[in-house]
Amino acid sequence: MTTEIIRHPARPSPWRNPAIRGIAFQVLFVAAVVALGAFLVHNTLINLRRQNIASGFGFLDREAAFGIGESLIPYSPADTYARAFLVGLLNTLYVAALGIVLATILGTVMGIARLSRNWLISKLAQVYVETFRNIPLLLQLFFWWGLLRETAPAPRQAWQPLPDVFVSNRGIAFPVPAPDPAYGWMVLAFCVGLVGAIGIFRWARQRQTRTGEQFPTGWVGLGLILGLPLAVFFVSGAPLTLDRPELKGFNFAGGHAVSPEFAALLLGLVIYTGTFIAEIVRAGILAVSWGQSEAAMALGLKPGHRMRLIVLPQALRVIVPPMTSQYLSLTKNSSLAVAIGYPDLVSVANTTINQTGQAVEGIAMIMAVYLTISLIISALMNLYNRSVALVER
Repeated sequence: MTTEIIRHPARPSPWRNPAIRGIAFQVLFVAAVVALGAFLVHNTLINLRRQNIASGFGFLDREAAFGIGESLIPYSPADTYARAFLVGLLNTLYVAALGIVLATILGTVMGIARLSRNWLISKLAQVYVETFRNIPLLLQLFFWWGLLRETAPAPRQAWQPLPDVFVSNRGIAFPVPAPDPAYGWMVLAFCVGLVGAIGIFRWARQRQTRTGEQFPTGWVGLGLILGLPLAVFFVSGAPLTLDRPELKGFNFAGGHAVSPEFAALLLGLVIYTGTFIAEIVRAGILAVSWGQSEAAMALGLKPGHRMRLIVLPQALRVIVPPMTSQYLSLTKNSSLAVAIGYPDLVSVANTTINQTGQAVEGIAMIMAVYLTISLIISALMNLYNRSVALVER
């Protein structure tokens, strides 16, 4: 009788396991990155001590002692560097937010216009896109700044394109409503109407999925967004008193004035970014199968309804991802404001660095701010992209 010896296969080495090997490589990579960062920080601190340059962010509590031409919040040279940084940050966010909204509107209109069957409209949109897309943004900023600063007349000879609107080399002055407590309630009513419109839109979409019946979400949403603030306005007695600009001395007083630097920066960012958004919108519309439009025509939908209800909702799945890149580019391109004298974050940081000599901290703050803004924009656009994406069953 023979006895057979059963040999169990030898356990493989851990390095032959793909899962363990992958984790090990990731740990080594993270350790190498951390080590490199620690080396750079250590080397920087040694060089700063060697040159007797102070480090840290303690300088933010010191008096800034420099003025800022434009500010959304009260500021004086007696305020701290931290306050000056906040002013620059708010200026950057202000021009970036306005630029994103206006560039989206302009780009969408021009993208649809390029697909128009009207030869003149299509060619005008093409000329706009091909012209401003191929001129560097910095040159466009210089052009608009020079046009508003050097070509525009003095305040006493200001152009008046509209009643109580004056364009001069000091900027653009226009009337604004005088402050009133009712406007705060109107803003609250607008926010409530916006939330209500979003809720109705989601309810109507779920209802249409279940029953196939449509609901006039557009008109109802518009009624909530505009109707509630108007109702508050009339209930409060319609307090509409305009603060009009008036020429006093060598400049205008009253109303609201936009500096040539801000106007040039906003114009340049909107017109330049709008060309790329126009091409993105055009590509997204062309990506939708022509059969969708033919089916809509067979159902008797008008051209406007076909575009709004059939084509654009499907085109958004192609439009949104590259649109995110354009929003990020517009926000980062706003740093070119330093070239024309608009006090954005980079301009204020450069002045701070020149006065304090703490370049590492100043540049690190600029990098952290733009990184945070970019991550927030990307996160919001990714959430919206998920809402318009096709849900697989």
